[in-house]
Amino acid sequence: MVRHRFRLPVAALLASLAAHCTSAGPAAVPPGAPATPEWPPKESGGTAAPPAAGAAAASGSAAAAAAGASAGEVRYAFILAGHRAGGAVERAGTPGEWSASFEFNDRGRGPNTAASAVLDRHGLPLRVLISGHGYFNNPVNERFDWVGGKASWKNAGEQGARDVAGRAFYVSQDGPPLELGLLARALLAARGGRLDLLPDGEARIAKEGKAEVQGPGFVRPVDLYALTGLGFNPQYVWLDGQQKLFAVVDGWTTLILEGWESAVPVLQKAQDRAVAARDKALAARLARHPGDRLVIRGARLFNSETLESQPGMTVVVAGNRIERVGRDREVQPPSGAEVVEANGKTLLPGLWDMHVHLTPSDGLLDLAAGVTSVRDMANDIDQLQDMRRRWDAGEALGPRVLMAGFIDGPGPYAGPSKVLASTEQEALAAVDRYAQLGYVQIKLYSSLDPKLVPPIVARAHQLGLRVSGHIPNGLTAEQAVREGFNEIQHVNFLFLNFLPGYDTRTPQRFTAVAEHAAEIDLASERVRDFLRLLHDRQIAVDPTVNIFESMFTDRPGEMSHGWAAVADRLPPQVRRGLTSGGLPVPPGLDERYRKSFQALLAMVRALHDQGITIEAGTDGAAGFSLHRELELYVEAGIPAPEVLRIATLGAARVVGRDKELGSIAPGKLADLILVDGDPAARIGDIRRVVLTVKDGVVYDPAELYKAIGVRPAG
Repeated sequence: MVRHRFRLPVAALLASLAAHCTSAGPAAVPPGAPATPEWPPKESGGTAAPPAAGAAAASGSAAAAAAGASAGEVRYAFILAGHRAGGAVERAGTPGEWSASFEFNDRGRGPNTAASAVLDRHGLPLRVLISGHGYFNNPVNERFDWVGGKASWKNAGEQGARDVAGRAFYVSQDGPPLELGLLARALLAARGGRLDLLPDGEARIAKEGKAEVQGPGFVRPVDLYALTGLGFNPQYVWLDGQQKLFAVVDGWTTLILEGWESAVPVLQKAQDRAVAARDKALAARLARHPGDRLVIRGARLFNSETLESQPGMTVVVAGNRIERVGRDREVQPPSGAEVVEANGKTLLPGLWDMHVHLTPSDGLLDLAAGVTSVRDMANDIDQLQDMRRRWDAGEALGPRVLMAGFIDGPGPYAGPSKVLASTEQEALAAVDRYAQLGYVQIKLYSSLDPKLVPPIVARAHQLGLRVSGHIPNGLTAEQAVREGFNEIQHVNFLFLNFLPGYDTRTPQRFTAVAEHAAEIDLASERVRDFLRLLHDRQIAVDPTVNIFESMFTDRPGEMSHGWAAVADRLPPQVRRGLTSGGLPVPPGLDERYRKSFQALLAMVRALHDQGITIEAGTDGAAGFSLHRELELYVEAGIPAPEVLRIATLGAARVVGRDKELGSIAPGKLADLILVDGDPAARIGDIRRVVLTVKDGVVYDPAELYKAIGVRPAG
């Protein structure tokens, strides 16, 4: 999977790495499971150019720097899913000079950047130079200057300048995450712990906790700080007694002072306590529990069974169940009920996102967008179980969660997971473990040995679990279906069925489709035969076309088309990432990439026309991406009412939950959303959710968005 959500500035890099990584944590390791390759990799994938003269020299290769750092250098380990995947090196030169380099390897992808900076006496950047390449090998060449009260900046997605009178801190787009240490120290030195950010926004810092950690021969006290203003939620950093960066921990990834890796569990536990306290306070403030009854009156009710919309309808909720549905004139609100006057707004079942990789920050985004149920397609087992438990208990806010368990094979392109199977015994042990933990599905990945697919499928089906995933390298989609897959993740794998010879463990699974999808005749006999096979075997497809829109059509310096409708509602430092572009486009292939994306939409239409089940999944940013996914289905030619059914009742049917969810009917669980508009006529109205009810609990999306720095839909 590549959950290529928008790029955040580097200060939020570690939190955003969930955009690129899958993980299934330590609790799921089958006995004898092999480890992922150690870092550094044999091939670094590129070397970052050195900074310009006048700043401290920065090595172009973090791997080389970490392997042989000299005096004056501070080395950090970058850990991905429990394994070292890269590193960073920080260097302090003469007073006011700073440089750093950063590199990691994730399935043959990953950034390699070098940065240098000149700082003033307050620790604020006066000059920043960054070079190298980004996650998809996209070139990085970023510069910032602040001279004579005038700040100017240029990177792949931005170019601008402004007058700056007071103190301000430039947050880079593509620099190393060690920049967090600079920002934290500058905030601690600033009045009130606050600074303006450049190009836009503001940041604040607050101390949230402390810990003592055991390292190489001694115990060290460290402090936990929360930085706000960089994303939707606080960015947590650990600083040592000299206020220097010690670690950044987020559950998926860790950056920590080299030699102190054993301290990660202690840091994670202390940080989890701080996050849980914040989440509990938000839940108490933002969740409303109606009294005896909740009545929504005067609604245009969307029937996900018949696809009809009926005005003047009333729905009565008792506890967490729908008690009654009828015309306004036929249903009188019970005495003492809380009454919501819909005034003609559209009432729909709660939405489903069938392809997520949850992080704790996703819960509010989902509920604000009307997403009340999700299927997590790979995650850290312990973190996912904890999120699910806290969301279900009301200790934090988030949707219902169904879980799919991830299995890959070892190798240089293995997914960032500890659940790696090279033998049948290991594979079956993983399936059994997931079943015991309440997972509903097994997701296979690209490096899995194809010979393990049949026994995995047999055991999973025996235990009542669905099987899906990427198509393991060496198989075609058709072969995977014939071997027992129930569904296929990502529309690109349907095209790769007709593009032999590519290593689908690598980024070729994106670039080959970008270059050749437009050449495939979807009306040809071989494509029609394949679609008939999918239909006859009752295979579901999870297209995730929103991520391919970004990869194939976004260009540096231009606002992402898929985010244009909501960009100015987002926090400034989040919005910046929407102009960074998608995959690097080879010369002369710009139009081909765009036509290939249109071919992907045409395939979605062909799936629908053939009667093949489509699942609305995103593999992208929580909430917002689902709205865009649904819009793209309509652009592909699927009528809006049918798209709404895909995202409600259709999803519930796929996972066998349609007796309780997916439609508005007496006896079903009370998952409802009220939309200011008519998405059955204009699918874009789905962004205008004004009320979310999950399990009978009421949420105001405007307040949810406000809590994470997002302006509500107008």
